[in-house]
Amino acid sequence: MPTKKHDEFIAAIQDAAAQPLDQSVLLSLVGYNCRRAYLNIMPLFEKRMAKYELRAVDFSVLSLLKANPNINQKRLSQAVNVSPPNLAILLDRLENRGLVMRQRSPLDKRSQTLILTPDGISLSSKAEKTASDLETEATAMLSKAERNQLLKLLQKIYLQE
Repeated sequence: MPTKKHDEFIAAIQDAAAQPLDQSVLLSLVGYNCRRAYLNIMPLFEKRMAKYELRAVDFSVLSLLKANPNINQKRLSQAVNVSPPNLAILLDRLENRGLVMRQRSPLDKRSQTLILTPDGISLSSKAEKTASDLETEATAMLSKAERNQLLKLLQKIYLQE
């Protein structure tokens, strides 16, 4: 047999269900907001990059090598924040696909530099266009100035040099 306390509990649950969630603490956190934006954009990015068989890190590597040919693995590893052993595996995969080529550095025979093959350049260009189009769609609610400001502010956080 329900008690008055039980009825009050049921009423409180129904009342809570009808109220919007108070997210004020979370919405005041930069990390939370970055993560929520990331969670909106990333599935679309992954879906569109699937046609190129690229993951986000593969895309980053190709884009960096396209813009910076002949960089060494150590520098690339630091830029994409991937450990050297994991980067070696990633590069093996891209090399097996005919997208990346390793070559001995003429300055230091112990190290290798990396370049994109013509197929790598072509794929990277297509993927960059796809990513750019996606970002334009995903940030359509922002003005161009707001989008540029957002990019600058986010970069200010992680490019603390």
